[in-house]
Amino acid sequence: MTAHGTHGRRPTLEEVAARAGVGRGTVSRVINGSPRVSEQTRAAVEEAVAELGYVPNTAARALAANRSDSIAVIVPEAESRFFSEPYFSGMVGGVGLALADTNLQLLLTFARGEREQDRLTAYLAAHRVDGVLLISVHADDPLADRLLQLDIPTVISGPRSADEPLPSVDTDNYEGARSAVAHLVSRGRRSIALIAGPQNVYGAERRTAGYVDQLAADGIAYDEKLVAYADFTEEMGRRRMAELLERAPGLDAVFACSDLMASGARQVLREAGRRIPQDVSLVGFDDSVIARHMEPGLTSVRQPTRDMGRAMAELLLDEIADAAAGKRSSVRRGTPRHLVLPTELVVRGSS
Repeated sequence: MTAHGTHGRRPTLEEVAARAGVGRGTVSRVINGSPRVSEQTRAAVEEAVAELGYVPNTAARALAANRSDSIAVIVPEAESRFFSEPYFSGMVGGVGLALADTNLQLLLTFARGEREQDRLTAYLAAHRVDGVLLISVHADDPLADRLLQLDIPTVISGPRSADEPLPSVDTDNYEGARSAVAHLVSRGRRSIALIAGPQNVYGAERRTAGYVDQLAADGIAYDEKLVAYADFTEEMGRRRMAELLERAPGLDAVFACSDLMASGARQVLREAGRRIPQDVSLVGFDDSVIARHMEPGLTSVRQPTRDMGRAMAELLLDEIADAAAGKRSSVRRGTPRHLVLPTELVVRGSS
């Protein structure tokens, strides 16, 4: 195809924008595959690109805008946890779906310790990636603040607090927990134990708050003997369930704040001779493949992890496109977007 720019030279991005009747930033969004463009606008830009014979100069564009055409997914957790928990595979799968029609490469990295985070910070400071998706961040983790200081477009999976300055995508942990407890109460359960997640994770804290508030709404007194804190793993689910049975042998229901912890709790309950659901009802959180394959099937709060991952990537593409167009990011404007996706209680045989 012959380029039709002025005097036979390569057509420019500005000429494409003028031909399509849109702004330069909109053309950049279309070329970079951002989903935040209407089909009508996308068609107009693509028609202008075809008519002018515009070919993006990827190397020049990357150099001029410090673009690397790559996005980093950072998980500040041990690799063993990443590969054992369905939550992470769902999130990354959703990210992959959002990036499938773009030219962006996806880099997965783990950064648990201080040394790893120092090395990663130096890497990011050299503009090796265009944006970051931070998955599973703890309130006391300094990595998110480092990303803020570096001014790299970043989206995190759930805020660290109610005042989170970075854009985030989360599930409605609070209402999800309330629906789990309300369901158990509707089944006639009154001594409902909680195996909670780490309270330095805002989402886990919200699940605990939902449990407490729903008990109060149903007229059931809070009993600290019925609450144990864990780390979302199967092993800790086993340990905490054993402790709960010792402290409160009369418990008749358990709400475990992850399916993995519910799986560990189930093993201990069975070893103790407790029938599920006849003696003890059991509810998890995630609605992962674990819930569907347990016997009996595990009642669980579904959080749409794949949709969360996809929404995170789309939000990040918007932040990157704004940066490429010279616009202030949502963080710099002081108006970061926080998306909260709904949960759904999926009832199975365990309750």
